[in-house]
Amino acid sequence: MTTTSSRLLRLVSLLSARPEWTCRQLAERMAVTDRTVRRDIARLRDLGYGVESAPGPWGGYRLSPGTRTPPLVLDDEETLAVAVALREAALSGVLGTGQAALSALLKLRQSLPARLAGRLSTMDAALEHTPRSGEPQIDPLLLLELARACHSALRVTLSYRDHAGRASVRAADPYRLVHTGQRWYLVARDVARREWRTFRADRVMGVRSTTEPADLTDPPDAAALVSHGIASVVYPVYTTVRLPLPLDRALRKVPPTIGTHHSDGPAATVVRIGGNSVDQLAAYLLGLATPLTVLSPDAVRQALVRHARALLAANR
Repeated sequence: MTTTSSRLLRLVSLLSARPEWTCRQLAERMAVTDRTVRRDIARLRDLGYGVESAPGPWGGYRLSPGTRTPPLVLDDEETLAVAVALREAALSGVLGTGQAALSALLKLRQSLPARLAGRLSTMDAALEHTPRSGEPQIDPLLLLELARACHSALRVTLSYRDHAGRASVRAADPYRLVHTGQRWYLVARDVARREWRTFRADRVMGVRSTTEPADLTDPPDAAALVSHGIASVVYPVYTTVRLPLPLDRALRKVPPTIGTHHSDGPAATVVRIGGNSVDQLAAYLLGLATPLTVLSPDAVRQALVRHARALLAANR
């Protein structure tokens, strides 16, 4: 025999699954009497659930639309489904920065009972995320550790490898995680240098929390700091192009993490973009799928024409 609390949880789950149930349908699904269903409905109302009912033999019960309901009740399979969906949303950036999905996943994992936490860890070990071209793989558990560090506001010790492959251990005060659509970045205060820095999450080899409070005095705009840091990277080759788009549309076409933008009248924008080679820049410009003019250098213009001709010849 199920307890009253278990029965109420089951009843809420059923009411959430369909727009309406008759008393008889609920009784059959829960293997109880109609009288027990009516009593349990009364208990739910006492707990604050808005449950509407229609009179008569064909009447039914439904959760009131727009009513504030107490905490969401999910069964084991639904909980795992939500956790996996949040994990993929955070990794893909489908919801923008991914911060909200990652924060929700962190809260969900912290509230899971041991049996579900174990199942989710098993699923994490089996699932793989296909990154975009050139995007490094990020361990979801590492992202959760970084998110937990930001949430706890405690100083951490980062094992980090820079762009040259040099390993170091750094004390940092974590503040925010930022997803650019290609990579994850940790925005944190570098304790030794006493300044706000960005750390590529795929270069973090380990993170260890301390008991010392993080110094988050005067925090920066995390997204702006990441965008500025990426745009200021020195590349061996740069190109300047003119897009026949106003500044707001040009920023959507070429993100500020990719180039620096200057308005050229109400209907055009000049963008400076860096890359590792003229061919890489030409391929990127071709992928924008928009008319543009290469202002400089000639090498990028010639590479773009060469790529375009090769594409045209392959599709004649």
